[in-house]
Amino acid sequence: MKLIEARIQNYRSIRDTGWFNIEEFKTILVGPNEAGKTVLLRALQQLSPPLNVQEFDPLRDYPRSQYSEDIQSQKKAPSSIPVASGKFRLEQSDISVIGEEFKSAIYVATRLLDNEFKHQLEGGPPEEIYTSKLRTELRRMAKHIDESRVKTSGQGNDRNSALDTLNELIGEWEVDQTVIAGERAEKMRQWLEGIETDLSDDNSKQEERYNNLIQCTYTDTTRETALDELRGRMPMLVYFNSYFRVQPLLHLRSFADRVSEGRIDYTRFDYGNLCLLDLLGLDARELSDLGDSELQFDDQENVEAYRRDLDERGQKLNAASVRLTESITEAWQPDAKRSESATLRFEADGQYLKVVVEDELGVQVELDQRSAGYQWLVSFFVVFFAETKGRHSNAILLLDEPGLSLHASKQREFRKMISKLAEKNQTLYTTHSPFLVGPDELDLVRVVEMTDRSTGTIVRQNVAGSDPAATFALQAALGYDMAQSLFAQQRNLVLEGITDYWYLEATTKLIGEETDKKLNKKIALVPAGGASKVLYFSTILAAHKLKVAVLFDSDQAGNYAARQNALVEKLGNKNIILTSDVCKDIKAPEIEDLLRDTLTYLAKKELNWDIMEFVEKSPTRSIISIFRQHFGNEFSKDRLARKYLHWAKSHSAKDLTDSEREQWCKLIEIVNKALK
Repeated sequence: MKLIEARIQNYRSIRDTGWFNIEEFKTILVGPNEAGKTVLLRALQQLSPPLNVQEFDPLRDYPRSQYSEDIQSQKKAPSSIPVASGKFRLEQSDISVIGEEFKSAIYVATRLLDNEFKHQLEGGPPEEIYTSKLRTELRRMAKHIDESRVKTSGQGNDRNSALDTLNELIGEWEVDQTVIAGERAEKMRQWLEGIETDLSDDNSKQEERYNNLIQCTYTDTTRETALDELRGRMPMLVYFNSYFRVQPLLHLRSFADRVSEGRIDYTRFDYGNLCLLDLLGLDARELSDLGDSELQFDDQENVEAYRRDLDERGQKLNAASVRLTESITEAWQPDAKRSESATLRFEADGQYLKVVVEDELGVQVELDQRSAGYQWLVSFFVVFFAETKGRHSNAILLLDEPGLSLHASKQREFRKMISKLAEKNQTLYTTHSPFLVGPDELDLVRVVEMTDRSTGTIVRQNVAGSDPAATFALQAALGYDMAQSLFAQQRNLVLEGITDYWYLEATTKLIGEETDKKLNKKIALVPAGGASKVLYFSTILAAHKLKVAVLFDSDQAGNYAARQNALVEKLGNKNIILTSDVCKDIKAPEIEDLLRDTLTYLAKKELNWDIMEFVEKSPTRSIISIFRQHFGNEFSKDRLARKYLHWAKSHSAKDLTDSEREQWCKLIEIVNKALK
């Protein structure tokens, strides 16, 4: 199953985040310090935590300002206070276990403040409700039984008649309100089973009625069975932050003593090494005993058993070394020129378990002599593999500020590694770093902010947060990506804004995958931040002897900018491209009009902005002007563009209309010709 929505309430700085969407693979949480990102992940982990994770404590975890008023005064009981909730979409592997009738159901899980777990199914077979029709069927069955008893025994209606016992059973049930579940379903089933022997053998109508009624009592059982199955199939949520470190040198006897005496620090110092031993499948006490040189052996059999234990230990240490080295190398992307290639080794030497790193020259150093970034990666993969062992393919990763110790270039590589992990393990991570947010990942971002302590932490579905500090990482990510593109390519297409960049990047990729109309890979797309700034960007690029073309919307601002003498003189008319060059039927078309039908459909489906009727009535009017007329300040070009980016990732050029494909193919041809 996949987590599709989450909600955190009543936890430390969080009053109520509200429900927020979780992406199928990777979700990025950005926000300033003290916004509540860490507590959000810690609370979410409690839905299905690994072993030894500290449970909720009302005194420590309930919002401090409300504790006296709500908990101490006993106005609210911890057993009634929800904290972490999640909605899960069932996958085919789940449905095959619980039945096809639940294929459209959503599994909803909640962890309460007293650590009790509640769950339910939204959808699937409907719950059995006590309706007026069901009441009539029950009474007809009771009447038939009483009549049948009179015929067979001559006894009439007495205090033990079927109708009397039925009335006692359903006396307080409310029509169209009462759910036939739990104890009610059990008592109704007992009543029906008690009258079964009095059914007339030759009355097929009554037999059918009886079978329908008895089936009503099992509806709840089917749902409960499904819930029990799904509870066991819930993915584990694994939280990891920068404090979890594998210590490079572990004294086994001391560590084993702390484990046996319950003196383990599960939060920071010991946690990484606990995970390391769990990953190795080795026990600290057994390792300590194996390293005790004072052990005496009375016979050859004991000596051979001891040697087998040593061999098994060596094999486990070597297997873990190979596995971790492969994963770390893939993330670290070693550069041979800088001698970053390294092999991780675990070695048991007497009472010490050592973690060493061997470089390509064969030189071995302990882990703590490597960079902080490398130590972090080792610790991350040790905890990841240990916590998800046995449930690796079904774990959800909660990464708190991953890769802070990594260099910016390594962070960009690690972002790719997170994407690979997310293909098998759904991942949520928090970050301040612009290098961990790709320019094409804005639709994966959720903004976490707390502008008012009384309101607490909230999660916004889009990047339009009210706190500028919350979106700083996104701005920096976009700025860095734009800066990288400047002067890096011989051919440059300057665009008015970032939404033009998104549309062009996503759509030319779709078109190029299925047609021979491909945008030249050597062309850099450069957003200028407005039509008025295109001249400055173009002038700077042209001054560096680079080829430059510009693309303007054919609205008032775009047409004015395109007619500037300085721009025409610098680039020439053929390198000034207008959307009206490919979109002839629309007056003052903008780039959105090249995707007119698709964006109109997406706006209605995803954003509840329905302009279909108005677009049909005004076929020559720009859709942006229609959106603004009918939705005013509610309309956002950014939100519409992000929805298109998300749509484009799961669709192809065939999903565009014929006219849209034709216009984009023509635009690609014009751009390639201008910058050939």
